[in-house]
Amino acid sequence: MRDTRTNRILFQIGAILFALFITTIVLFAANAQPFAAYKYIALGAVGSWDVISNVLVSWVPLLLATSGLLVTFTVGLWNIGIEGQITLGAIFTTWAMRILETSGWNPALILVIAMAAGMLGGTLWSLLAGALKTFGGVNEIFGGLGLNFVATALNIWLIFGPWKRPGVASMSGTLPFDRSLWMPIAAGSSRLTPATIVIAIVGILAIYALIEGTYFGLKLKAVGKNPKSAYILGIPTWQHMMLSFAICGVFAGLAGGVQVTAVYHRLIPSISSGYGYLGLMVAMLVGYRASIAAPVALFFAALNVGSIQLPIILKLDSSLAGVLQGTLVLFVILGQGVRAKLLKKSKVTS
Repeated sequence: MRDTRTNRILFQIGAILFALFITTIVLFAANAQPFAAYKYIALGAVGSWDVISNVLVSWVPLLLATSGLLVTFTVGLWNIGIEGQITLGAIFTTWAMRILETSGWNPALILVIAMAAGMLGGTLWSLLAGALKTFGGVNEIFGGLGLNFVATALNIWLIFGPWKRPGVASMSGTLPFDRSLWMPIAAGSSRLTPATIVIAIVGILAIYALIEGTYFGLKLKAVGKNPKSAYILGIPTWQHMMLSFAICGVFAGLAGGVQVTAVYHRLIPSISSGYGYLGLMVAMLVGYRASIAAPVALFFAALNVGSIQLPIILKLDSSLAGVLQGTLVLFVILGQGVRAKLLKKSKVTS
């Protein structure tokens, strides 16, 4: 067996078919109609301009999270703590907005400063995870999960404590910002902001250029492939690990800032919306390749939005989309493992 582009595509198609097969079995076991479920997921994602705009609203933070994760995956790190980094980005953005809201400054300038603050918050939280890994010897998975819980607790404390609505603490979040401080919304949509789409596209292009077209990206790959060999060759390993965490934190904080300034216009308890964990799945599914991250993230966003129709029409739980996403990633990874084993076997026999 040869390692050709055609073989890689065939294995990926096979993984998709297996994922659909498993999801169909799950639907049959739940006494549901599989084809009806798939139909309503599709209609819920592309049935009208309003739902399409909702898909794009979901796609932006997901793509930003995926963009950052591609950097840490390249250097061989599992940045599970990205959920907390998104949350800290949202907290820092809200903090800046609250300070500047009554300053009388130009709203565009306030938004820029608030987004920069969000990027700072995500970066600081990611560097903390990196420091635990690099200097404390704490596995980044366990350190990241712990920091996620701390970030969630901090977020809830702020909403129900110092930043609570006047006279009442509400699960709906903090007091909404003035309408003038919302990112401009596209015509015919209730939430879609063209500026955030531009940010997401520029972000993934920058990550692609960084990883595939720079000497720094080459060194990140070297560290990810074999840290000891990279160190012997003169690459400062721990510095590149910390830089990868910092870059991921910038994108995570940006995603949190988008959630605050363009989606909810306030800080809410579940501000990260699970985009960090979903971004991990997208990054694994694309094989850590930035070139196809945008369309795959769009597909995952469409599944998330489209699945909302299931409990409404078919009385099914919307978690079906999660089943499909999870099995898809699982079979793609299994397919990659099988292909690698077959390639190794063919090399030995040839």
